[in-house]
Amino acid sequence: MTLNAIILAGGASSRMGEDKALLVWDGVRAVDRVVALAKAAGADAVIVSGGDYGHPFVPDPEADAGPVAGILAAMTGERLLILAVDAPTIAVPDLTLLLAADGPGAAYEGLPLPMVIERSAIPPEAQGSWPLRRLVERAGLAALPVPGGAMARLRGANTPEELERLTPKF
Repeated sequence: MTLNAIILAGGASSRMGEDKALLVWDGVRAVDRVVALAKAAGADAVIVSGGDYGHPFVPDPEADAGPVAGILAAMTGERLLILAVDAPTIAVPDLTLLLAADGPGAAYEGLPLPMVIERSAIPPEAQGSWPLRRLVERAGLAALPVPGGAMARLRGANTPEELERLTPKF
Protein backbone atom coordinates (compact mmCIF):
# COMPACT_ATOMS: atom_id res chain seq x y z
CA MET A 1 0.00 0.00 0.00
CA THR A 2 1.34 3.43 -0.93
CA LEU A 3 2.27 5.69 1.98
CA ASN A 4 2.18 9.40 1.26
CA ALA A 5 2.75 12.17 3.79
CA ILE A 6 1.13 15.51 4.41
CA ILE A 7 2.98 18.16 6.42
CA LEU A 8 0.57 20.66 7.97
CA ALA A 9 2.13 24.11 7.83
CA GLY A 10 1.14 27.61 6.92
CA GLY A 11 1.89 31.06 8.16
CA ALA A 12 2.66 32.81 11.38
CA SER A 13 1.53 31.30 14.66
CA SER A 14 -0.47 33.58 16.93
CA ARG A 15 1.28 32.08 19.97
CA MET A 16 4.78 31.84 18.54
CA GLY A 17 4.65 35.12 16.64
CA GLU A 18 6.45 33.65 13.65
CA ASP A 19 6.06 30.96 11.01
CA LYS A 20 6.95 27.72 12.78
CA ALA A 21 7.90 26.11 9.46
CA LEU A 22 10.88 28.48 9.30
CA LEU A 23 12.19 27.82 12.81
CA VAL A 24 15.71 26.41 12.66
CA TRP A 25 16.38 23.12 14.45
CA ASP A 26 19.93 21.75 14.44
CA GLY A 27 20.75 24.08 11.55
CA VAL A 28 17.77 22.96 9.41
CA ARG A 29 14.42 24.65 8.84
CA ALA A 30 11.60 22.83 10.64
CA VAL A 31 9.73 22.16 7.39
CA ASP A 32 12.80 20.60 5.77
CA ARG A 33 13.46 18.43 8.81
CA VAL A 34 9.88 17.12 8.93
CA VAL A 35 9.85 16.44 5.17
CA ALA A 36 13.05 14.41 5.60
CA LEU A 37 11.47 12.57 8.54
CA ALA A 38 8.44 11.63 6.43
CA LYS A 39 10.70 10.26 3.69
CA ALA A 40 12.76 8.34 6.26
CA ALA A 41 9.52 6.84 7.57
CA GLY A 42 8.82 5.45 4.10
CA ALA A 43 6.61 8.05 2.44
CA ASP A 44 6.67 7.78 -1.35
CA ALA A 45 5.53 11.38 -1.76
CA VAL A 46 5.46 14.33 0.63
CA ILE A 47 3.16 17.32 0.26
CA VAL A 48 3.23 20.45 2.41
CA SER A 49 -0.22 21.86 3.07
CA GLY A 50 -0.45 25.59 3.58
CA GLY A 51 2.27 27.23 1.55
CA ASP A 52 5.28 27.04 -0.71
CA TYR A 53 8.38 26.21 1.32
CA GLY A 54 10.32 24.79 -1.61
CA HIS A 55 8.59 21.39 -1.53
CA PRO A 56 5.52 20.13 -3.40
CA PHE A 57 2.58 21.88 -1.77
CA VAL A 58 -1.09 22.75 -1.86
CA PRO A 59 -2.25 26.15 -0.64
CA ASP A 60 -4.83 26.34 2.12
CA PRO A 61 -8.22 26.25 0.37
CA GLU A 62 -9.63 28.77 2.86
CA ALA A 63 -7.83 31.17 5.14
CA ASP A 64 -7.99 30.06 8.79
CA ALA A 65 -10.05 26.97 7.91
CA GLY A 66 -7.91 24.72 10.07
CA PRO A 67 -5.79 21.62 9.50
CA VAL A 68 -8.57 19.40 8.14
CA ALA A 69 -8.90 21.74 5.15
CA GLY A 70 -5.25 21.12 4.33
CA ILE A 71 -5.64 17.36 4.68
CA LEU A 72 -8.63 17.32 2.34
CA ALA A 73 -6.85 19.52 -0.18
CA ALA A 74 -3.69 17.39 -0.17
CA MET A 75 -5.25 13.91 -0.08
CA THR A 76 -3.07 11.59 -2.12
CA GLY A 77 -2.29 7.92 -1.97
CA GLU A 78 -4.10 5.20 -0.06
CA ARG A 79 -2.46 5.70 3.31
CA LEU A 80 -1.56 9.10 4.68
CA LEU A 81 1.05 9.96 7.29
CA ILE A 82 0.06 13.34 8.68
CA LEU A 83 2.66 15.37 10.55
CA ALA A 84 2.72 18.86 12.06
CA VAL A 85 5.48 21.16 10.94
CA ASP A 86 5.64 22.52 14.48
CA ALA A 87 6.81 19.20 15.91
CA PRO A 88 10.22 18.98 14.26
CA THR A 89 11.65 17.13 17.26
CA ILE A 90 9.85 13.86 16.47
CA ALA A 91 11.91 10.96 15.15
CA VAL A 92 11.26 7.82 13.12
CA PRO A 93 10.98 5.65 16.28
CA ASP A 94 8.08 7.88 17.39
CA LEU A 95 6.24 6.85 14.23
CA THR A 96 6.80 3.08 14.49
CA LEU A 97 3.49 2.30 16.20
CA LEU A 98 1.54 4.50 13.80
CA LEU A 99 3.05 2.94 10.71
CA ALA A 100 2.24 -0.55 12.01
CA ALA A 101 -1.41 0.28 12.79
CA ASP A 102 -4.02 -1.90 11.10
CA GLY A 103 -7.47 -0.84 9.96
CA PRO A 104 -8.21 2.82 9.35
CA GLY A 105 -5.06 4.04 11.08
CA ALA A 106 -4.04 5.52 14.39
CA ALA A 107 -3.27 8.73 16.25
CA TYR A 108 -1.55 9.42 19.52
CA GLU A 109 -4.07 9.92 22.27
CA GLY A 110 -4.46 13.55 23.28
CA LEU A 111 -2.45 15.05 20.43
CA PRO A 112 -3.73 13.73 17.81
CA LEU A 113 -0.79 14.40 15.46
CA PRO A 114 1.21 12.65 14.20
CA MET A 115 -1.31 10.21 12.76
CA VAL A 116 -1.78 7.67 9.98
CA ILE A 117 -5.13 7.41 8.22
CA GLU A 118 -6.43 5.36 5.33
CA ARG A 119 -7.84 7.56 2.61
CA SER A 120 -11.04 5.46 2.62
CA ALA A 121 -11.50 6.20 6.35
CA ILE A 122 -11.92 9.94 5.77
CA PRO A 123 -15.67 10.50 6.12
CA PRO A 124 -17.36 11.81 2.96
CA GLU A 125 -19.01 14.53 5.04
CA ALA A 126 -15.66 15.81 6.35
CA GLN A 127 -15.42 19.58 6.21
CA GLY A 128 -12.37 21.81 6.18
CA SER A 129 -13.70 23.63 9.21
CA TRP A 130 -13.79 20.48 11.35
CA PRO A 131 -11.46 20.36 14.32
CA LEU A 132 -8.79 17.73 13.76
CA ARG A 133 -10.10 15.77 16.76
CA ARG A 134 -13.45 15.30 14.99
CA LEU A 135 -11.74 13.81 11.93
CA VAL A 136 -9.79 11.40 14.15
CA GLU A 137 -12.97 10.29 15.95
CA ARG A 138 -15.14 9.98 12.83
CA ALA A 139 -12.44 8.00 11.01
CA GLY A 140 -12.35 5.48 13.85
CA LEU A 141 -8.60 5.73 14.33
CA ALA A 142 -6.98 3.72 17.08
CA ALA A 143 -5.84 5.87 20.01
CA LEU A 144 -2.24 4.99 20.78
CA PRO A 145 -0.75 5.86 24.17
CA VAL A 146 2.06 8.38 24.04
CA PRO A 147 5.33 6.58 24.79
CA GLY A 148 6.99 7.66 28.02
CA GLY A 149 8.70 11.02 27.70
CA ALA A 150 7.62 11.52 24.08
CA MET A 151 4.82 14.07 24.63
CA ALA A 152 7.08 17.11 24.23
CA ARG A 153 8.70 15.72 21.08
CA LEU A 154 5.37 14.81 19.50
CA ARG A 155 3.59 18.01 20.48
CA GLY A 156 6.39 20.28 19.38
CA ALA A 157 6.88 23.97 20.07
CA ASN A 158 3.60 25.84 20.28
CA THR A 159 4.80 28.60 22.59
CA PRO A 160 8.14 30.41 23.06
CA GLU A 161 8.57 28.51 26.34
CA GLU A 162 8.18 25.16 24.59
CA LEU A 163 10.62 26.26 21.91
CA GLU A 164 13.15 27.09 24.60
CA ARG A 165 12.70 23.67 26.26
CA LEU A 166 12.99 21.75 22.99
CA THR A 167 15.90 23.67 21.48
CA PRO A 168 19.13 21.70 21.89
CA LYS A 169 21.71 23.36 24.12
CA PHE A 170 25.28 23.11 22.88
